[in-house]
Amino acid sequence: MGQTAAAAGTPPLERIPRDRTASLELVRITEAAAIAAAHWMGHGNNNEADQAAVEAMRKSMEDARFNGTVVIGEGERDEAPMLFIGERVGRGDGPEVHIAVDPLEGTNPVAKGRPNAVAVMAISEPGGLLHAPDTYMEKLVVGPPARGKVDLDRPVAENLKAIAQSLNRDVSDLTIVILDRPRHEKLINDVRAAGARIKLIEDGDLMASLSVPIAGTDVHAVMGTGGAPEGVLAAAALRCIGAEILGRLRFRSEEERARAKKMGIADETRIYRTEDLASGNDIRFVATGVTDGEVLKGVHFFARGARTHSILLDRLMGKLRFIDTTHFEDIEHPPIIRLE
Repeated sequence: MGQTAAAAGTPPLERIPRDRTASLELVRITEAAAIAAAHWMGHGNNNEADQAAVEAMRKSMEDARFNGTVVIGEGERDEAPMLFIGERVGRGDGPEVHIAVDPLEGTNPVAKGRPNAVAVMAISEPGGLLHAPDTYMEKLVVGPPARGKVDLDRPVAENLKAIAQSLNRDVSDLTIVILDRPRHEKLINDVRAAGARIKLIEDGDLMASLSVPIAGTDVHAVMGTGGAPEGVLAAAALRCIGAEILGRLRFRSEEERARAKKMGIADETRIYRTEDLASGNDIRFVATGVTDGEVLKGVHFFARGARTHSILLDRLMGKLRFIDTTHFEDIEHPPIIRLE
């Protein structure tokens, strides 16, 4: 006798909204942004790469079957011509959703031809993603074994010891990712003094955060201060796979503090957990590589086409998918298809 749907790991149908947007529609959106940005790899022009990604992502959303509102995007309406916070996107005939986007996470890596640039989107039911202000966030990201065992207010050495114990390792076996910034001088010294190894990155702590719960990346935690919107996007991904991010807002100016207060965020001491940043039930996270990285391959071009590599995390379905897509520019003359 065959297995029942539940026994085979298929979620009960009543958990899945009937009008839910197909996941491949979401992947198509980040693929378009990644391909557009990848054309600018190594050209040394951050703005052109970012603009190309934004325009491609916004255009691809026009045909998406959802009724979406951007809650994290390219900025306020007066700062961004498209994908601005509050913008309505999609065909408008599907489910009501809130969307967080970063059409190009890693403009510097693209401009310089360096790794780990991605196009990213998270989607949830309304209210499921924190409308984070465009400021800094102090972050600590750990995998599922260390969930609930670390705290932003603890000394660095204590957190590292807790992470190591959760993984049955020594602190000296850990690799911690930190953005290479002057503001992290003390943090870097504390991590080194505790005996852990450090991987300094130039930009983009989002994909570093996603690397933490994925075995084989040799990344065990992310520490330091980065963008708050990226913290929400990371939380959406980590919520789907049981990992944890702790975050606390760090305002850079009185103007940022005032804008956050206008958005209903006034407590600067609050520590946000994964479920606070991404509280939704129906959360999906999609990212497509622009340049090669530890988790995703970048866009590879060939005659009359391109190949993309994406990750799709679906909390409601309980699935993680890696999606390898070959795009044909001329459907009458398909390219040679390669497995590797």
